[in-house]
Amino acid sequence: MNDTITAFLAQHRIHEVECVIPDMTGIAHGKILPKDLFLSAGEMRIPKSVLLNTVNGQQPENGPYVGETDPAMVCLSDASTVRVVPWAAEPVAVVIHDCHEFDGSLVQLSPRSLLRHVVSLYEKQDWKPVVAPEMEFYLVVRQQNPHEPLQPPLGRTGKSEAGRQSYSIDAVNDFDPFFMELSQFCNVHRLGVETLIHEAGAGQMEINFSHGDPMDLVDRVFLLKRTVRETALRHGIFATFMAKPMEMEPGSAMHIHQSVLDGDTGKNIFSNADGSASELFNHYIGGLQKYVPQVMPMLAPYVNSYRRLSRFMSAPINVQWGLDNRTCGIRIPKSNAQNRRVENRVPGSMSIPTWPLPPRWRVATSA
Repeated sequence: MNDTITAFLAQHRIHEVECVIPDMTGIAHGKILPKDLFLSAGEMRIPKSVLLNTVNGQQPENGPYVGETDPAMVCLSDASTVRVVPWAAEPVAVVIHDCHEFDGSLVQLSPRSLLRHVVSLYEKQDWKPVVAPEMEFYLVVRQQNPHEPLQPPLGRTGKSEAGRQSYSIDAVNDFDPFFMELSQFCNVHRLGVETLIHEAGAGQMEINFSHGDPMDLVDRVFLLKRTVRETALRHGIFATFMAKPMEMEPGSAMHIHQSVLDGDTGKNIFSNADGSASELFNHYIGGLQKYVPQVMPMLAPYVNSYRRLSRFMSAPINVQWGLDNRTCGIRIPKSNAQNRRVENRVPGSMSIPTWPLPPRWRVATSA
């Protein structure tokens, strides 16, 4: 077992360890082990078919992806992901694992495996991809009947939101107890969230992350979703990352800001020395325009995801690009040369895409 994990468990007097992997829907699967067993085992084995679970727990035919015998895979801990579980009654840690075949190779079905492959393609070019996700979600009334429409919860005023309150500070403050505890949990969980805003929908919120390494960010998004849900339960409400939870309210997106740095100089390859947009920047936009439609099963993986995508709802149904234009699927925020980036506005908040896009998508564009 990695010395870093061993020291962490001792420092925080951990009793149990949650050994988790994210599936295609971003749901945590795995095992909970006593600390001593976790340290002595050194690995976790679970069926490979777990990676195919649907969002409601169903499982498609294993077929060629797994095999008819439902074989196991070897899951090895990533020491950089070990964290304290802030809402646990006793000292509990969580560690995200990588999925391996028995020959040591990565299981290709695993989202983390695919992301590692994508990042390796950038490394071969001596480039460093950088991403910054924006996570939208709804707070809703806690209810048991799945056939009843979701409703915004009651805040401290004793009233539910009747209208949309984009960027309203008072609307956020209406749920102060929830957000104060969520902020505390995010700090303990080392999630590094940056900004909280009220979005356009009734009870719709957005949490933004500062830019950084893709693998680190995808892990933190995975952990954030669970943290938000757990915090909501403690306050008698539900939190949902469904792309379109309420018919008459805006959908929830996961906008992804993307840029690429030169591995040697640290400079943004999207900008020329004089500060103008580079040819590689145009190629990157062209790659998005060509390939985003082909990876929609990743960016919009469920029927509900497509209910979010509609005209005039800040959920573009196109792959046009524009400068500071939120009607476009590919928005270019205004920035200086070093911070030049692309914002992909197509993904819904239900997805767990393996960002960023492979560098082989540098195709010519007329844009």
